[in-house]
Amino acid sequence: MPDAAPFTADTEAAIARARQHGVGDLLRRTALRYPDKLAVVAGERRATYAEFDAAVNRTANALGARGVGKGDRLALLSRNCWEFAVVAFATAKLGVVLVPVNFMLGAAEIGYILRHSGATGMVAQAELVDTAEQALADAGVTGGVRGRIGGAAEGWEDVADWWTAGPDHDPEVAVADDDPLRLMYTSGTESRPKGVLLSSRSLIGQYVSCVIDGGMEADDVEVHSLPMYHCAQLDCFFSVDVYLGATSIVLPGPDPAALLATIEAEGATKLFCPPTVWISLLRHPDFDTRDLSSLRKGYYGASAMPVEVLKELQRRLPDVRFWNFYGQTEMAPLATILRPDEQLPKAGSAGRAAINVETMLVDDAGEPVPPGEVGEIVHRSPHAALGYYADEEKTAEAFRGGWFHSGDLGIMDSDGYLSVVDRKKDMIKTGGENVASREVEEAIYLLDGVAEVAVFGISHPHWIEAVTAVVVPKPDAQLTAEAVQAHARGYLAGYKCPKYVVFADALPKNPSGKILKRDLRARHADLAAEA
Repeated sequence: MPDAAPFTADTEAAIARARQHGVGDLLRRTALRYPDKLAVVAGERRATYAEFDAAVNRTANALGARGVGKGDRLALLSRNCWEFAVVAFATAKLGVVLVPVNFMLGAAEIGYILRHSGATGMVAQAELVDTAEQALADAGVTGGVRGRIGGAAEGWEDVADWWTAGPDHDPEVAVADDDPLRLMYTSGTESRPKGVLLSSRSLIGQYVSCVIDGGMEADDVEVHSLPMYHCAQLDCFFSVDVYLGATSIVLPGPDPAALLATIEAEGATKLFCPPTVWISLLRHPDFDTRDLSSLRKGYYGASAMPVEVLKELQRRLPDVRFWNFYGQTEMAPLATILRPDEQLPKAGSAGRAAINVETMLVDDAGEPVPPGEVGEIVHRSPHAALGYYADEEKTAEAFRGGWFHSGDLGIMDSDGYLSVVDRKKDMIKTGGENVASREVEEAIYLLDGVAEVAVFGISHPHWIEAVTAVVVPKPDAQLTAEAVQAHARGYLAGYKCPKYVVFADALPKNPSGKILKRDLRARHADLAAEA
């Protein structure tokens, strides 16, 4: 059959516009379906989908009028709030690359991100403007849009003026499936964070996997308390709720008392927390006094859920179905899911590949490893990032062989269920043997009186690395290092048992709830020398 005659450029452009399916388009379509449905609750603000879409369009048009256009990078330094949601979708409609920034970083760290990303504009919460100005100066950024959320600051426009006034029609911008929309900087293990480029194709493919395998629906009422600068809360949950037309309750942070009160007050049906936050909820005195009966769906990720904590959650929240989401920023971020009926039969597993993902384990040569053997976890999926911004070397390394290499080690059983053994960097090499920190943590969690534990390796003159545990006891628990070590010996081979046990009031965590083992390693690096 002969090739069809080529279309004119105008016709090609018209077809592309008719077929456009970007992240920004999702909000408009939801607003057309559910204009009067409650979309976002943030503080005193309660906005319908029609109101949310209008605020996003006004903001997009305001940014466009200020010279911010497709392909430009706009940094966003803010805790969770109404304006965060508005700016995130406004940039998507414009084809502007949003650069969400961790609000816990210092000015020099933010300056690196601004400089590396090439951001020419910035939006910051009023209380973070001083840090933002130092970072902009450090990065050598002058001019450009500067918007503030709340408060007052000289030289910074009030973002409220963008979303409350001006034209509320959609900006006419052609945004292709693989045009970059997000530049997410990994909190990572490197000396400098990497910039992960995500497109609408990456994100929407991931949204579909969340909906289908994560049991998400339009009638969900979800509380969002983990930081939205991280793609887990923003793209596994908030943006998926917008796609479906669900209701989002936005909190500035995961304060346990506020979370429990909000579930009760809003009749929330759905909640995502990393294991550390679920543990904080279980231990809070309000847990048994608040009405949590509306809650039906619980999600966890960011790190492995201790099996004993999972059992306690299922005992104390018997009507809640749980899902484990595993992935990383480069997968937008979902890769595998453990579903509700699999939680106890496959306890501790990260589940199987999501509907739009292939996952396998490979050795150092990139060859598949058989079931039951440790290998690096690799993925193929439309979820995958476009690569690392301005870093050909790291991109080529991560995508070698046509698979995304996660840097995580895992074991897959004959049914395809994945268990994450450790990050490559967290595998402890002691006395010539490899020890997975998670295996030791699971054993210690079986000891009564343990609220949280983190296991890692420190340098040792004889063992090369020594297994070390930092334990947070439950209130009133009487634990000793000897008792923890004796308990571990009942479950683990001798070389896996902690040689050092330290007690602490809390474990250091980033705003996403991940335990900062690098901080613990640095803090306790001299234990062997003290012995």
